[in-house]
Amino acid sequence: MIDLHYAPTPNGWKITIMLEECGLPYTLHSMQLGRGDQHQPEFLKLSPNGRMPAIVDRAPADGGEPVAMFESGAILIYLAEKAGKFMPREMRARFDVMQWLMWQMGGLGPMLGQNGHFLLYAPEKIPYAIDRYGREARRLYGVLDAHLGEGRDYIAGDYSIADMACFPWIMTHKAQGLTLDDFPHVKRWYALLRARTRLQAGLAVGKAAVAPMDEQARKIMFGVDAPTHSAQQQ
Repeated sequence: MIDLHYAPTPNGWKITIMLEECGLPYTLHSMQLGRGDQHQPEFLKLSPNGRMPAIVDRAPADGGEPVAMFESGAILIYLAEKAGKFMPREMRARFDVMQWLMWQMGGLGPMLGQNGHFLLYAPEKIPYAIDRYGREARRLYGVLDAHLGEGRDYIAGDYSIADMACFPWIMTHKAQGLTLDDFPHVKRWYALLRARTRLQAGLAVGKAAVAPMDEQARKIMFGVDAPTHSAQQQ
Protein backbone atom coordinates (compact mmCIF):
# COMPACT_ATOMS: atom_id res chain seq x y z
CA MET A 1 0.00 0.00 0.00
CA ILE A 2 1.20 3.51 -0.82
CA ASP A 3 0.50 6.57 1.35
CA LEU A 4 0.06 9.64 -0.86
CA HIS A 5 0.40 13.11 0.64
CA TYR A 6 -1.36 15.27 -1.87
CA ALA A 7 -3.23 18.38 -2.89
CA PRO A 8 -4.96 18.81 -6.27
CA THR A 9 -2.38 20.90 -8.14
CA PRO A 10 -0.46 20.10 -11.35
CA ASN A 11 2.35 18.40 -9.42
CA GLY A 12 -0.13 16.46 -7.31
CA TRP A 13 -2.18 15.40 -10.33
CA LYS A 14 0.87 13.82 -11.93
CA ILE A 15 0.94 11.24 -9.16
CA THR A 16 -2.79 10.54 -8.87
CA ILE A 17 -2.93 10.07 -12.65
CA MET A 18 -0.02 7.61 -12.48
CA LEU A 19 -1.49 5.68 -9.55
CA GLU A 20 -4.87 5.43 -11.26
CA GLU A 21 -3.32 4.44 -14.59
CA CYS A 22 -1.25 1.72 -12.91
CA GLY A 23 -4.05 0.52 -10.64
CA LEU A 24 -1.74 0.65 -7.63
CA PRO A 25 -3.58 0.77 -4.27
CA TYR A 26 -3.00 3.91 -2.24
CA THR A 27 -4.24 5.76 0.81
CA LEU A 28 -4.90 9.46 0.29
CA HIS A 29 -3.65 12.00 2.84
CA SER A 30 -5.20 15.28 1.70
CA MET A 31 -3.17 18.40 2.38
CA GLN A 32 -4.40 21.98 2.76
CA LEU A 33 -1.54 24.06 1.40
CA GLY A 34 -3.23 27.31 2.39
CA ARG A 35 -3.28 26.05 5.98
CA GLY A 36 0.44 25.29 5.91
CA ASP A 37 0.29 21.48 6.06
CA GLN A 38 3.43 21.38 3.89
CA HIS A 39 5.42 23.15 6.62
CA GLN A 40 4.59 20.72 9.41
CA PRO A 41 7.52 18.77 10.91
CA GLU A 42 5.89 15.40 10.17
CA PHE A 43 5.62 16.25 6.49
CA LEU A 44 9.13 17.73 6.30
CA LYS A 45 10.48 14.34 7.37
CA LEU A 46 9.06 12.99 4.10
CA SER A 47 9.70 16.03 1.92
CA PRO A 48 12.60 18.15 3.21
CA ASN A 49 11.83 20.84 0.62
CA GLY A 50 8.39 21.37 2.10
CA ARG A 51 6.59 20.70 -1.16
CA MET A 52 4.02 18.08 -1.99
CA PRO A 53 3.48 15.45 -3.30
CA ALA A 54 5.26 12.84 -1.27
CA ILE A 55 4.68 9.12 -0.97
CA VAL A 56 5.53 6.33 1.44
CA ASP A 57 5.60 2.87 -0.11
CA ARG A 58 4.92 0.42 2.71
CA ALA A 59 5.50 -2.60 0.48
CA PRO A 60 8.64 -1.82 -1.55
CA ALA A 61 9.96 -4.28 -4.11
CA ASP A 62 12.97 -5.24 -1.98
CA GLY A 63 10.76 -6.28 0.94
CA GLY A 64 12.55 -3.91 3.29
CA GLU A 65 11.52 -0.91 5.33
CA PRO A 66 9.00 1.58 3.88
CA VAL A 67 10.40 3.89 1.20
CA ALA A 68 9.61 7.61 1.38
CA MET A 69 9.90 9.68 -1.80
CA PHE A 70 9.52 13.37 -2.59
CA GLU A 71 9.72 15.33 -5.90
CA SER A 72 7.04 14.44 -8.41
CA GLY A 73 9.45 13.41 -11.18
CA ALA A 74 11.31 11.02 -8.90
CA ILE A 75 8.00 9.61 -7.67
CA LEU A 76 6.85 8.97 -11.26
CA ILE A 77 10.05 7.06 -12.01
CA TYR A 78 9.72 5.07 -8.78
CA LEU A 79 6.11 4.12 -9.50
CA ALA A 80 6.91 3.23 -13.12
CA GLU A 81 9.60 0.82 -11.95
CA LYS A 82 7.39 -0.59 -9.21
CA ALA A 83 4.46 -1.21 -11.57
CA GLY A 84 6.54 -2.09 -14.63
CA LYS A 85 4.44 0.34 -16.68
CA PHE A 86 4.76 3.61 -18.61
CA MET A 87 8.57 3.57 -18.71
CA PRO A 88 10.32 1.57 -21.46
CA ARG A 89 13.04 -0.90 -20.54
CA GLU A 90 15.01 -0.50 -23.78
CA MET A 91 17.81 2.04 -23.25
CA ARG A 92 17.08 4.53 -26.03
CA ALA A 93 13.34 4.60 -25.46
CA ARG A 94 13.86 4.86 -21.69
CA PHE A 95 16.10 7.90 -21.96
CA ASP A 96 13.77 9.50 -24.47
CA VAL A 97 11.07 9.41 -21.80
CA MET A 98 13.56 10.53 -19.16
CA GLN A 99 14.74 13.60 -21.05
CA TRP A 100 11.20 14.86 -21.60
CA LEU A 101 10.35 14.22 -17.96
CA MET A 102 13.39 16.34 -17.03
CA TRP A 103 12.24 19.01 -19.51
CA GLN A 104 8.96 19.22 -17.68
CA MET A 105 10.61 19.29 -14.26
CA GLY A 106 13.26 21.85 -15.18
CA GLY A 107 11.38 24.00 -17.68
CA LEU A 108 7.66 23.60 -18.30
CA GLY A 109 6.56 23.32 -14.67
CA PRO A 110 8.75 26.03 -13.10
CA MET A 111 8.19 28.54 -15.90
CA LEU A 112 4.42 28.03 -16.03
CA GLY A 113 4.39 28.24 -12.25
CA GLN A 114 6.08 31.64 -12.36
CA ASN A 115 3.89 32.81 -15.24
CA GLY A 116 0.75 31.83 -13.33
CA HIS A 117 2.01 33.44 -10.14
CA PHE A 118 2.70 36.84 -11.67
CA LEU A 119 -0.50 36.76 -13.74
CA LEU A 120 -2.88 35.60 -11.01
CA TYR A 121 -1.47 35.85 -7.51
CA ALA A 122 1.25 38.49 -7.21
CA PRO A 123 -0.05 41.44 -5.16
CA GLU A 124 1.75 43.81 -7.52
CA LYS A 125 1.42 43.49 -11.30
CA ILE A 126 5.00 43.71 -12.55
CA PRO A 127 5.04 44.19 -16.35
CA TYR A 128 8.59 42.88 -16.76
CA ALA A 129 7.80 39.62 -14.93
CA ILE A 130 4.48 39.14 -16.72
CA ASP A 131 6.16 39.68 -20.10
CA ARG A 132 9.23 37.57 -19.25
CA TYR A 133 7.36 34.51 -18.06
CA GLY A 134 4.56 34.90 -20.58
CA ARG A 135 7.05 34.77 -23.43
CA GLU A 136 8.82 31.78 -21.89
CA ALA A 137 5.50 29.96 -21.46
CA ARG A 138 4.71 30.47 -25.15
CA ARG A 139 8.20 29.35 -26.13
CA LEU A 140 7.87 26.11 -24.16
CA TYR A 141 4.44 25.41 -25.65
CA GLY A 142 6.07 25.94 -29.01
CA VAL A 143 8.82 23.44 -28.21
CA LEU A 144 6.25 20.79 -27.33
CA ASP A 145 4.08 21.65 -30.33
CA ALA A 146 7.01 21.28 -32.75
CA HIS A 147 8.01 17.99 -31.17
CA LEU A 148 4.51 16.53 -31.35
CA GLY A 149 4.22 17.84 -34.89
CA GLU A 150 6.84 15.36 -36.04
CA GLY A 151 4.23 12.60 -36.34
CA ARG A 152 4.01 11.73 -32.66
CA ASP A 153 0.83 10.78 -30.81
CA TYR A 154 2.65 10.95 -27.47
CA ILE A 155 5.69 12.81 -26.23
CA ALA A 156 8.14 9.90 -26.16
CA GLY A 157 7.07 6.73 -27.97
CA ASP A 158 4.00 5.22 -26.33
CA TYR A 159 1.99 6.88 -23.57
CA SER A 160 4.37 7.31 -20.64
CA ILE A 161 5.22 9.22 -17.49
CA ALA A 162 6.47 12.04 -19.75
CA ASP A 163 2.89 12.61 -20.89
CA MET A 164 1.55 12.34 -17.34
CA ALA A 165 4.07 14.92 -16.14
CA CYS A 166 3.28 17.47 -18.85
CA PHE A 167 -0.49 17.11 -19.13
CA PRO A 168 -1.50 18.70 -15.78
CA TRP A 169 0.56 21.79 -16.56
CA ILE A 170 -0.90 22.12 -20.06
CA MET A 171 -4.31 21.76 -18.44
CA THR A 172 -3.75 25.23 -16.91
CA HIS A 173 -3.46 26.90 -20.33
CA LYS A 174 -6.47 29.21 -19.89
CA ALA A 175 -5.20 30.50 -16.56
CA GLN A 176 -1.79 30.95 -18.21
CA GLY A 177 -3.38 33.29 -20.75
CA LEU A 178 -2.80 30.85 -23.61
CA THR A 179 -5.04 29.15 -26.14
CA LEU A 180 -4.38 25.70 -27.54
CA ASP A 181 -5.64 26.95 -30.91
CA ASP A 182 -2.18 28.49 -31.32
CA PHE A 183 -0.57 25.08 -30.77
CA PRO A 184 -2.53 22.57 -32.89
CA HIS A 185 -0.31 19.56 -32.18
CA VAL A 186 -0.47 20.17 -28.44
CA LYS A 187 -4.24 20.56 -28.79
CA ARG A 188 -4.52 17.17 -30.53
CA TRP A 189 -2.32 15.49 -27.91
CA TYR A 190 -4.25 17.17 -25.09
CA ALA A 191 -7.58 15.87 -26.41
CA LEU A 192 -6.15 12.36 -26.79
CA LEU A 193 -5.02 12.27 -23.16
CA ARG A 194 -8.09 14.01 -21.80
CA ALA A 195 -10.24 11.17 -23.15
CA ARG A 196 -8.46 8.58 -20.95
CA THR A 197 -10.79 7.32 -18.21
CA ARG A 198 -8.06 6.66 -15.66
CA LEU A 199 -6.48 10.05 -16.28
CA GLN A 200 -9.85 11.62 -15.53
CA ALA A 201 -10.04 9.56 -12.34
CA GLY A 202 -6.63 10.90 -11.30
CA LEU A 203 -7.75 14.49 -11.85
CA ALA A 204 -10.84 13.95 -9.71
CA VAL A 205 -8.93 12.83 -6.60
CA GLY A 206 -9.37 15.17 -3.66
CA LYS A 207 -11.33 17.76 -5.61
CA ALA A 208 -13.96 18.19 -2.91
CA ALA A 209 -11.35 18.89 -0.23
CA VAL A 210 -10.03 22.12 -1.77
CA ALA A 211 -10.41 25.05 0.62
CA PRO A 212 -11.13 28.57 -0.68
CA MET A 213 -8.11 30.84 -1.10
CA ASP A 214 -8.10 33.84 1.24
CA GLU A 215 -5.38 36.40 1.95
CA GLN A 216 -3.83 34.41 4.80
CA ALA A 217 -3.79 31.26 2.66
CA ARG A 218 -2.01 33.18 -0.10
CA LYS A 219 0.65 34.33 2.34
CA ILE A 220 1.23 30.78 3.55
CA MET A 221 1.13 29.28 0.04
CA PHE A 222 3.68 31.72 -1.34
CA GLY A 223 6.04 31.72 1.59
CA VAL A 224 5.32 35.11 3.13
CA ASP A 225 4.44 33.66 6.53
CA ALA A 226 6.08 30.26 6.17
CA PRO A 227 8.75 29.53 8.78
CA THR A 228 12.12 28.36 7.54
CA HIS A 229 13.03 24.70 7.77
CA SER A 230 15.72 25.43 10.37
CA ALA A 231 13.30 27.41 12.50
CA GLN A 232 10.83 24.52 12.44
CA GLN A 233 13.49 22.14 13.70
CA GLN A 234 14.34 24.25 16.77
